[in-house]
Formats: sequence, C-alpha cells, structure tokens
Amino acid sequence: MTPSSPSRAFVLGHLLLASSFWGCSFLFIKLMNGEIAPLAVAAGRGCIAAVTLAIWVMLKRQSPLPSRAEIRHWLVLGTTNGWVPNILVAYALVHLATGPAAMIQAAGPLLTALFAHLLFAEERLTGRRLAGILLGMVGVALLIGERLVEGGGTALGVLAMVGVMLGYTIGNLYARSVPAASGDPARLALGQQAVSGIVALSLTLAVSGIAALAPVQDHLPAMLALGLLATALPMALFMRLIRAAGPTRAAMTGYLVPTVAVLLGVLILKETLELRQIIGGCIILIGVFMVSVSKTSPR
Repeated sequence: MTPSSPSRAFVLGHLLLASSFWGCSFLFIKLMNGEIAPLAVAAGRGCIAAVTLAIWVMLKRQSPLPSRAEIRHWLVLGTTNGWVPNILVAYALVHLATGPAAMIQAAGPLLTALFAHLLFAEERLTGRRLAGILLGMVGVALLIGERLVEGGGTALGVLAMVGVMLGYTIGNLYARSVPAASGDPARLALGQQAVSGIVALSLTLAVSGIAALAPVQDHLPAMLALGLLATALPMALFMRLIRAAGPTRAAMTGYLVPTVAVLLGVLILKETLELRQIIGGCIILIGVFMVSVSKTSPR
C-alpha cells in the first residue's frame, strides 16, 4: 500500500481513534498524582502495552520474538517512540500542567512535515497541506491559551516535553522508512513497546530498586488504562496509519491530542469549557481535515 492509496475515511478514522486514546494518557498519568517515579511509570506503561500487543500478534499466529531483520527497527522505535519519551513525559507532567505539555508536543506535526518534505518524494508539501499544518498550530495555541504559563512549570519540564516532541518526530520519520518486508504495523508496535518496557524496567531496577514499583499497586487502574487504552491500542492504530498514509498525515495526531485533553478535563475533571477552546478545537479539526485529504505534490 502506498502513502497515497488509503481512503479519506481510513485516514480520518485512524487519526481520530489514535488521538482519542492517546489524549487519555495525560489524564491517566495525572491521576497518579506524581506518586510513581517517571522511570516506573514508563516501565509499567511499556510492559503492559508489550504484553497486550504480544497477545495480539500471537492471535495472528505470529511469533512475538523479532526476526534478525526486525531487531534494529524495534530498537530504534523502542527508543525514539518508546522509553525515552515515556520517561520524559512522566517527568514533565510532574512539573507542568497538562495543557502546556500537550501544546509543546503539538509542535511535532510541523517539524515532521518539514523533514518528510525533504526526505520522501511522496511527502512533498502542497500549499493546502502547509496551510492545514499552520492552521492546526493556530488552533492549538488558541485552545491552550494562557495555560502555557500556568501550573508552575519549570524549565526542565519544558525541555523534557521538547525531547518528547523530537523523539516522536524522529520515530515517525524512521517508521516510514522501514522496508515493507519488516514493516508489519502490529509487529512494529509490539517491538517498540517491548524495547520500551524492558529498557525502562531495567533502568528503574538499576537506579531505584524494586521499591520504586511499589506505588503502582495504589494506582493500578490508572496504570492499566495507561498501558492498554492509552499506549497499546493507539500505537497499533498509529503504526497502521503511518505505514499507509505517511508521517505527515499520521503526525496530525499531535494536533488532536490537546483537543482530547481539554475535553477530558471538561467531562471528567469538571473544568469549564471556554468559547476560545471550542473555537480552537474547530480550527484544529479543519486543519487536520485539510492535511488528511490533500493530495501530495509531485516533484
């Protein structure tokens, strides 16, 4: 399947589903109240997701172990899209409010689009696609508004979220370059989370010992939801999307995630939905639609 072949319904459907589940991750981490160390959060998240995806792969009658051709891809994606951003986002959310953290990460789609434009012939930016990307940025800025300076955020928290954004950008571009023979989306998702969980767990035990995992039992529902609903499921959807539609359109999840975070704040945390948030969310959806349905530009 080539990047231009998926239908609009496939692209938009996968974008909305992956973003909806990923948007829950900020809420689940916040519900842990900073009582679980970032390394332990990343370890639990990765291990739960890896076990879930391994079961899925075995149900497809495939081995959950990597082939020789897959090892490098699993290691790279497990680092750029796995344990590094998982640790950084868990750390950042101790020091930043959800809104500013999501907004920093939302800069990723623009960076991904610019690099994809240079790296892949089928990802050339058209005027309409570029306009959609920039419109999405405007919508995110309006959606978050003054939250960017709220929450007592620290410089290290901001830098951590910049690291998350860069990691996802590199991982998205790399995933697009994986040869078709080694690029089964389900296996890429499994490999990413297996490496993520193993490395994060090893670091947790080496740095803090097994005692660092003890608080997990007090937040088990949030941790299970983080690993299953906010990691394994959206990652499987995202890998299908990026392999079929390319990194530019797939990265648009970064714009939708803040929208989901705001809606969850309203529905679950009983926050007030402001007019600018409604307008910002609508602008984001228009930008995502423009990028998702636009045709690529020939060289």
